[in-house]
Amino acid sequence: MRGALRLVRFRGAAGGAPRLGLEEAPGGDLVDLCAAEPELPRSMREFLEIGPRGLALARRALESGQHRVPRASAQLLAPVGDPEKVICVGLNYHDHCEEQGAKVPKEPLIFSKFPSAITGPFDDIVHPQDTSELDWEVELAAVIGKRGRHIEEAAALEHVLGFTVANDVSARDWQMRRNGRQWLLGKTFDTFCPLGPAIVTREAVPDVHNLWIRCSVNGHRMQDSSTRHLIFGVPALVAWVSRFVTLVPGDILLTGTPAGVGVFRKPPVFLKVRERGGSRGAGERVGTRWTQLGTDATMSPLAARG
Repeated sequence: MRGALRLVRFRGAAGGAPRLGLEEAPGGDLVDLCAAEPELPRSMREFLEIGPRGLALARRALESGQHRVPRASAQLLAPVGDPEKVICVGLNYHDHCEEQGAKVPKEPLIFSKFPSAITGPFDDIVHPQDTSELDWEVELAAVIGKRGRHIEEAAALEHVLGFTVANDVSARDWQMRRNGRQWLLGKTFDTFCPLGPAIVTREAVPDVHNLWIRCSVNGHRMQDSSTRHLIFGVPALVAWVSRFVTLVPGDILLTGTPAGVGVFRKPPVFLKVRERGGSRGAGERVGTRWTQLGTDATMSPLAARG
């Protein structure tokens, strides 16, 4: 759609500091915004704080046809690496409530992850030795682009820059039975928030509540649903959260996961790592996708390093 952008962060073949970029098309080559517009910051959060002027410079770079980077030579990173907040929503799909026999919430159930949980869309997820119940949760993530507090629901999408893919990786034993059943520790181990690869600006999304959402493990489809099953839609969530905290550019809002997680399967299924020569090595692959957004992420094999 005209005017839509696909914002990314990446490292080039020579490594070095992260750079801002654009995808020319889903899965296509990149535009190096740092080379095209040297005045732009290197942080996505700082870029978003510039507002419309930054987006205009990005569109100019895209239209120039210059400063292209072959995708194969780039390492794609989480599109926002330093958000002020990572806000999450529990029990926000009707089918997810049904699979666990839970009542539909009357108000959004809000929790958080620490920003240190963020990792890239193709990076390893660390399998902590502290858990034996590692689970997946594919989620639509909204990225805030405009500061606001006490936002009216009717105006809420004006504060959303766009959307990306997230996985709310969860240690179910820590979430459900330990730490006084407070969810935080089970949700916020390092690398428990794979994000990206691209932020798709909202111009490309005619209806955010009609997106197909999927998660595969080792090539097997585990979650297959639609955002039409959301209990609280994106505008309602933005308005609700802004009653309590000021939302700022770069904040990440994970909107909940649909049915199909491992813990509620019969019997339960959890992510594992394989034994190799007496050491715990590479394990299972987790992929997340929204077809309509043209956004696809496959996390690298789970690595037991925790």
